Amino acid sequence: MKLDNIEKAFRVLDETAQEIEKECKCTYLEAIAETAENIFHDQVLQPEISETTKRRLLNQYDAGNFLQFNKETIRKAYQLAILKGMKQNTQPNHQMTPDTIGLFVSYLVRKCIGDEKSFRILDPAVGTGNLLLTVQQQFEDKDIHSIGVDVDDLLVKLAYNGANLLEYSVELYNGDSIRPLFVDPVDIVVSDLPVGYYPDDVRAAEFEVKADEGHTYAHHLLIEQSVTHLKEGGYGIFIVPNSVFETEQAPLLNAYLKEHTYIQGLAALPMSLFKSEGAAKSVLIVQKKKEGLHAPKNALLVQLPKLSDGPAMQSILKQMDQWFREEKNK
Repeated sequence: MKLDNIEKAFRVLDETAQEIEKECKCTYLEAIAETAENIFHDQVLQPEISETTKRRLLNQYDAGNFLQFNKETIRKAYQLAILKGMKQNTQPNHQMTPDTIGLFVSYLVRKCIGDEKSFRILDPAVGTGNLLLTVQQQFEDKDIHSIGVDVDDLLVKLAYNGANLLEYSVELYNGDSIRPLFVDPVDIVVSDLPVGYYPDDVRAAEFEVKADEGHTYAHHLLIEQSVTHLKEGGYGIFIVPNSVFETEQAPLLNAYLKEHTYIQGLAALPMSLFKSEGAAKSVLIVQKKKEGLHAPKNALLVQLPKLSDGPAMQSILKQMDQWFREEKNK
């Protein structure tokens, strides 16, 4: 994957999005979604765009030959364009999951799925789809049914157009994942969970992790909702705050997980990935209980080194490979 190809692909998205942003009087992020849709359909779909601009856009799409690039180049370029658009957006829950974390989550998915030839995967906070699409890209050898849900319609549109550009089949829903989900049980849930309080106390009251008073943490509710939609024996892989088991509501989450799952492990992500200690996150791995399954003898607890430190990372992965091998052979 050449860097200049990523730059070329990004330039097509960036320059055409700026044209659409001006002509349609929309945000740059909305324009990225629109230009991606144009590229996929090979036509300019926005009715408010003048014929002159339409011809200019079509010429730029033709000259850029965007779909000639490989999937990884397209995903990276699209990701860069979205990141540029997100600089205008200060909402922390709209941050994109970095590729390094997505690749580590993909490694965990492979360990959990094992030799299965097909599986169903859900991300209940799919956002722009970068985590789900990164995982999907690592499993082109398997038949995957991917499902994503998000409350933000623009993020869902970005996820939808990203999946189209990569020619991946993804079932996407715009809605609140904490409300009833009409999704058949899945084998795996992966999610970079949005952190904060859920405002609807009436809905939260229907969950086992509900707070005794005040608002309940949205990430706790999403974990319970995810486990509910897992098949027995299925796995949840959640990116959570490091403090997830230390807050005043942590005992409620802990009790729920002990009742319904086996906690397989917790991998602390490198501090270098985060702006502050308070923003640091870990990857929580749980398995939904099933008759005949047992809790691991020892949960997997690791502190990941800097992901750029090849030898240290190889050493940790070797230990993790050994742990998974022993658990699978029990």
